[in-house]
Amino acid sequence: MAALVYSGLVSLDGCIADSRGNFEWAAPGEEVHAFINDLERPYGTFLLGRRMYDVLQVWESIGGSDEPEVMKDYASIWRAADKIVFSAQLAEVTTKRTRIERRFDPNAIRTFIETADRDISIGGASLAAAAIRAGLVDEFHLLVFPLVVGGGTQFFPRDVDLKLDLVDERRFADGVVFLRYTALR
Repeated sequence: MAALVYSGLVSLDGCIADSRGNFEWAAPGEEVHAFINDLERPYGTFLLGRRMYDVLQVWESIGGSDEPEVMKDYASIWRAADKIVFSAQLAEVTTKRTRIERRFDPNAIRTFIETADRDISIGGASLAAAAIRAGLVDEFHLLVFPLVVGGGTQFFPRDVDLKLDLVDERRFADGVVFLRYTALR
């Protein structure tokens, strides 16, 4: 059985984007980016909300000789994984190994997790919130950036009560801290 993992680049006040939707402050340096690559390399599938897909689909075309190695590496990870985009309005996808699901069905996702042979990543605050509410998320990976944005899109939904166990942590030279939690059920 695979694990469903929700990861995010977050501010100290728990936001993945500020109140204007900006997340440029979370652009990882090379050390953190390489760490993210290693975290995401084992995933067989990315479950993505529409906006997260819109942001990440750029990785389909990154990888030219002038790109940093860490970016080429992530692009190859992105292209190797299957992707499922949850969207009621998206007409078509522009990336390979990608399909659209019109609605999030917790029972179908539970079955998918139980039968998958590789861990699964979930991205996008709204989609992840639905999976968290359904009790599907096994692990939470937070890369906490040393700044406060004063509000915006929260990593965790406000209407859930979670008990978590810290199972790993790491500090980076730029002040970013990685925290890995498992859900206690």
